[in-house]
Amino acid sequence: MRTGKSIYALRSILIIALFTISGCGKSYKKGADNLRNSEDKIIRAERFTLEKKKEWTEVKIINPWQGATNVNQIYYLIKRGSELPEGLDSEAVIFVPLRKIICMSTTHIAMISALGEEKSIVGVSGTNFIYSPALKENVDKKLVVDVGYEANLNKELILKISPDLIMIYGIGSESAGYVGKLKELGSKVIINADYLETDPLSRAEWIKLFGALYCKENLADSIFKSEVYEYTKLKSFVDQSTRNKPKVLLGLPFKDTWYISPGNSFISKLISDAGGDYLWTDTESSVSMPYGIENVYLRGMKADFWLNIGSVSSRNEISNVDQRLDDLPSFKNDNLYNNNKRISAKGGNDYWESGSLYPHLILKDIATILHPELFRDHELTFYRKIY
Repeated sequence: MRTGKSIYALRSILIIALFTISGCGKSYKKGADNLRNSEDKIIRAERFTLEKKKEWTEVKIINPWQGATNVNQIYYLIKRGSELPEGLDSEAVIFVPLRKIICMSTTHIAMISALGEEKSIVGVSGTNFIYSPALKENVDKKLVVDVGYEANLNKELILKISPDLIMIYGIGSESAGYVGKLKELGSKVIINADYLETDPLSRAEWIKLFGALYCKENLADSIFKSEVYEYTKLKSFVDQSTRNKPKVLLGLPFKDTWYISPGNSFISKLISDAGGDYLWTDTESSVSMPYGIENVYLRGMKADFWLNIGSVSSRNEISNVDQRLDDLPSFKNDNLYNNNKRISAKGGNDYWESGSLYPHLILKDIATILHPELFRDHELTFYRKIY
């Protein structure tokens, strides 16, 4: 029987193995190449759309869990105080701006905070995994409560809080049953699929969904444009300043299986943009790919650097997983870096919070690791060297 702590840990592993009215809302449309200017806004995200109607903003979440096909979740954002237009499904209506929200993933916190709406967060699934110091302080003050997790929701507490919205993430078709349980409580539920975006800027663009939910579209657009500028400028500098592309290994085996991020993944794109060559860049998959340790070990012999090494903090922890890993060149040459520099005492990792909104910071870290001559004075933000 799993304890609550082990369930949270397993959920974290699943996420890591993977890894949006009058006066409210703008119109966004996708071009065939998924990069199109519309009212000077660059559209990159593939998993959601926003469309302004006369009396509401329509939100469409597209294929919101791994393996989903032809699944669209439709929501209608209506200005608070307005009457419900005829013909709309009342269960899909969300009144905005939000006043109280429950986040079933800590990854949504940074975007809400960037809009100055952190006070609206009244519940989180797994408060121990929060990194934000301000939000942790609110937890200590009992302004933010832990509502439990999928199979063990604290329904009484959710009813007591009476949130305007519960934001969840879906990791499979079984999410439908989970959503049903929440709706039975009379709660509005929206699925956030940002972690399924395969491009760093596509993921960051989900702040536009939060902008619509809080009627702060202009601020959200401004934050996103700034991130596009910073990321693009940094990528161009790396492209122009490098010739060699160090090979990169990712991850760590879990119970004799090494879950490999495919070549069309978020982290693979970051490595490429940082001037690296990811060992599995030639693969494509909608889910993490399970490999035996031996297969990864053989390819890992070509790697110059080893990044995102599970939750380890020392070389000894790697050796304890499998002694053969000590023979990898990246291990022998001390080119080991993990993305757990900004981590709270209870395990909250800012790489998964603010890193989703500000991928240029991750990009600069990886580029600094792979090409230290380009950024001699840069202190790593999310990464640290493993000794």
